[in-house]
Formats: sequence, C-alpha cells, structure tokens
Amino acid sequence: MPSAMRLLDVAPTSDVATAAGKESGGEAAMRLGERGALEPAHQDYFPFAALVGQDELRNALLIAAVDSTVGGVLIFGDRGTGKSTAVRALADLLPPIEVVEDCPYACAPRGMTQCPHCSSQPGGRARSVRVPMVDLPLGATEDRILGALDIERALVAGEKVFLPGLLARANRGFLYIDEVNLLEDHLVDLLIDVAASGVNVVERDGISVRHPARFVLVGSGNPEEGELRPQLLDRFGLCVEIETPTEVADRVEIIRRRDAYERDPKAFAEKWRKHSSEIAGTVVAARARLDQVVVPDAIIESCARLCAALGTDGLRGELTLVRAGRALASLQDHPSVGIAHIREVALASLRHRLRRGPLEETGSEARLRRVVAEHLGQ
Repeated sequence: MPSAMRLLDVAPTSDVATAAGKESGGEAAMRLGERGALEPAHQDYFPFAALVGQDELRNALLIAAVDSTVGGVLIFGDRGTGKSTAVRALADLLPPIEVVEDCPYACAPRGMTQCPHCSSQPGGRARSVRVPMVDLPLGATEDRILGALDIERALVAGEKVFLPGLLARANRGFLYIDEVNLLEDHLVDLLIDVAASGVNVVERDGISVRHPARFVLVGSGNPEEGELRPQLLDRFGLCVEIETPTEVADRVEIIRRRDAYERDPKAFAEKWRKHSSEIAGTVVAARARLDQVVVPDAIIESCARLCAALGTDGLRGELTLVRAGRALASLQDHPSVGIAHIREVALASLRHRLRRGPLEETGSEARLRRVVAEHLGQ
C-alpha cells in the first residue's frame, strides 16, 4: 500500500514540476524557472518605501513579514486607498528564499517538512527565488486552489500525476485575497483548515497527497460590501482599517507619486531604491534578532488584563499582542518589548476580536481606544 505522502503511479518528479506549470500563471504571478521549478514572475511593483501615510497598514505588513506566526493581516478600507498596492509592494521588498531546485512546493533545502517531491528525491540542490506572492481570485475553483489530478496526463499517458494548486505555490510566501469578504463559503472552509494546520491534504481522483502549505494570509476588502465570516476573521492576526486621506497635502503627494510611477516605473523604482534597500535590511535584521527579544512577564500580564477588560474570546488576542509587540520591538532594534510597543499594535491586534452587544454595530473602535488608553496609557 503506498504511503499517503506519495503519489500513486507518479511520473518522474521533473514531469510533476512541469505539469504544475501548465496552468496560466497570471493569477498567481508565477512562472517556470529554467529547470522547471515554480518561482514568482518578475513584476515592477510600486515601491513600498514610496507609500504615503497609512502607517498602521505599513507597520502591520512589516510585522507579518518579520514574524509569520502573528497570523497575517486583514485590511478593510475604502476603494482606491492603496490596499492591494501596499501588499504587492511588500512582496517585492522581501529578500529571496532558498528552495529545493525543481520542487513545486518551494521546500527549504534543510527544512524539516518534506513534500512528496523532496521525500522521493532527497538531497536536491538549492536555489534562490523571490518570496511567492500568490493572488487567490474570487472565482477560483476548489481544484485550482487545492490542486488536482492532471487530466491531460491521465488521458494521454494513463498516469496519475498531481497538479499543484495555488496553496502549493503560496508555501513559504503570501496568499493574497482581494475582496476577501466576498469569498464563497466553501472556499473559506478550505482556507481555514489549511491555515490552521499548514498542510494541504488532497484525497480525490485516486490520488493521496499531503504537502506543506504555510503562508502569510493577507486579505483586503470594503466593509460596505459585506462582513467576513467569524471563522476566517479569527484566523487573521492583525486587522487594519484605512480611510481615504483627508489632508490635501497627502492627496497631492499620492497623485504625484502614482503619476510618476505610471509614466516610468523603472525610473521611479530607481529613485526609491536606496530607501527600499534600507527597509529590506531592517526586515532581515529584525528576523535575525527576533528570538533574542525579551517579553517581560509584566508585559504579558498587561496584555492579559487588557484582553480580559475587553472581553475578547479565547487567548488569541494575548498571543497576537505578544507576537506583534515582539516583532515591532525587533524592527525598532529594541532588546525587550515595552508598553509602547503593545500600545502601538493593540488596535490592529484586537479590533476584530471584540464581542458585540445586541445594540452595537460593526464599529466598537471608541470603546477599544478607551480601554487601551486606560490600561496602556495614551
């Protein structure tokens, strides 16, 4: 009986990688590398360093980039406020990762989690690729997301070959869902299961595959178009609410930069290259020293008292506060987490975890700000 980790009647691994690339890569921004491995396609994104305002959004994305265990970022705001621009700009900023050559799941060369490809062919060579940034379209099918049997190979050659889906491509990267609050319920259920376990399990069409699918989940949407299901909402570590800038000076600067970028993207990116490199270096350094950042017991107690006062469900609020505060302290090169760090991440960590009273509408921001101020100061 074959192991559940292996394909049934699998073609050679290089063929599996090639089969994975047959789908159109536009939605997922992926392409086949020189030797058949999947890697992000090169695109010119608006520089992260050139974003104007939206400090809470930028901090949340950088925190998620430093510590993936924070749980991803949910961005709610008006249309045309740069939500998608900021997310894609972050992916272009991050340093490359080491992957096993020809592996369709982007496994780390010395990682503990092994996919079907790396289990059957250990000792593969390493290569550097850009961090995956995979878009999940609202109209994507279940097969497109999870992966499925390669029908063409099955009909032509009589072989059962697994065609990896978007979750495979997002492994060790970012999975971005625009208009996430409009995602169909059955797709939400799929994402909840995989986001919780970090493993995608496909049992269908005579194939049995388990492969790693650990990614930072990023979603954006307009709250006027519908609310997000509580089960998925709880999976996001940070929730950011952004608004259309009201200061005329900010609006003018945004227009100037966007116009300059669209007229000559390469020249605009070159103008911001130094600043972008500085941010990238800060992220790399923050990742390296993250485990050395101390979280004092008094800080953990303050987080617990704050969440108890707000009546948040479960303990994910405290965990997110601690993790986000530690990542922020690491970004700022502080050896330990202080109250100021917790205060800075409190709104994003807790605004989507509040219990709503029968007469309360979606927003309880005022109560959150008041309780945060009472427990953590202004």
